[in-house]
Amino acid sequence: MKSYFLKKKENIFLFLLFMTTINTVQTHAQQFAPAIKQFISINADTLALTHARVIDGTGNPSKTDQTIIIIKGRIASVGNTNSIAVPSTSKIIDCTGKTIIPGMIMMHEHLFYGESLPPYYLGVEMPLSFPKLYLAGGATTIRTTGTTEPQTDLNIKKWIDEGKMAGPDIDVTGPYIERDFFPIPEIQFIKNSEEAEQQVSYWISRGCTSFKAYMNITKDDLKKVIAVAHKNKLKVTGHLCSITYREAAELGIDNLEHGFIPASDFVSGKKENSCPIVAVTPSLKNLELNSEAMKGLMLYLIEKKVTITSTLPVFEPCTGREMIPGGGENAIAPQIKEAVEKGYKAAVGKDSSDMALFKKEMAWEKKFVELGGRLMAGVDPTGSGRTIPGYADRHVLELLVEAGFTFPQAVKICTLNAAEYLGRENEIGSIATGKKADLVLMNGDPEKEIKDVRNTEIVFKNGVGFDSKKLFESVNGKVGLY
Repeated sequence: MKSYFLKKKENIFLFLLFMTTINTVQTHAQQFAPAIKQFISINADTLALTHARVIDGTGNPSKTDQTIIIIKGRIASVGNTNSIAVPSTSKIIDCTGKTIIPGMIMMHEHLFYGESLPPYYLGVEMPLSFPKLYLAGGATTIRTTGTTEPQTDLNIKKWIDEGKMAGPDIDVTGPYIERDFFPIPEIQFIKNSEEAEQQVSYWISRGCTSFKAYMNITKDDLKKVIAVAHKNKLKVTGHLCSITYREAAELGIDNLEHGFIPASDFVSGKKENSCPIVAVTPSLKNLELNSEAMKGLMLYLIEKKVTITSTLPVFEPCTGREMIPGGGENAIAPQIKEAVEKGYKAAVGKDSSDMALFKKEMAWEKKFVELGGRLMAGVDPTGSGRTIPGYADRHVLELLVEAGFTFPQAVKICTLNAAEYLGRENEIGSIATGKKADLVLMNGDPEKEIKDVRNTEIVFKNGVGFDSKKLFESVNGKVGLY
């Protein structure tokens, strides 16, 4: 029936009536808590965004003077302004001089902030600040890609779904699957493969929808994790070290994190099931940019349908770069900011080899896509504490363009590619008739000036418009506290 109406586009009002009748999106059926209403700038059953530049998420060139009609949280029609009939009941927003992209689907996010207190590394949950920051920056869907408090993440997801908190839709990844390695107090380390299997089964029963293997597990651990997840039609990703990328692909892993920077495949004399942590980075720094061995690994990953997640912000060097990639210094609690700034200043002028590896990683990600691989993106708010959600999510687009992608290609990496990986491409990931109205309205034209991505004005989630500036300002000084 839907295809029939789509073919009869000239009868736009009939189609709109059809969409109005059948689509009852949850967001419009629910009541938002007063604490959330303060951030909502637009909440209309029928909405027309007119005269916008639209980058639709497919990688295709942008289109100018476009109008998007939204009815009850769904995109009812999109096309040239002169050919779109605007219903008389519409709330109209003139988007002249503005750009609309799909809501970003960011695939390496956390609801905790990483803090280094040697010899320990802490994953401190940020249940109040991080969800707002993600949404403010244009991320309407995130995957948590490992957690230190899965029960907290599941509660946050539930409260967001119920309209009690402001934040993105969340694919909650279970706790890290890891054996004793780094001194991270929040991780519950497994002792054997059976415990890995049990952990995955338990968190599936609690509502987690993906899993992440970590750095110091065995091949048998990973094999059992993948078997349980795939049996339940769920996917497994990994930030690996003890297991090489090639070995993980052989075992059937779906996704690998952080581009190619963690790959232990090029460490000479690497022992099976052992993480050569101090040798991984030097092996990559010594690897030639156009290495045939790297190309061979990429082709094998593509053959095995393994997706790669780029996390460029967390690796961004210090020299000649912002202290907080993408801005957002005001978001950090003063005492945390002081420690971050100290580390940043200590690295400036002393990170030339890191800068070279960062550029190499950019080139490898571009090559992976050129060879036919699927690349997604995320920010990973850990590392030295410089990476802040929301601000870094927008900055990902800047970094992907710096890596050589066109802006429409960068948008696709952060939208449709991730939607396809999640199996949700019929609902989200691009601007198309019938899809959820998850959109980001920004002032300016990022194709001409890439830093215009920082001018997010309204983030639409299920057609409800959230004020980006108000969301950002509401958590100033809170990151590192809660």
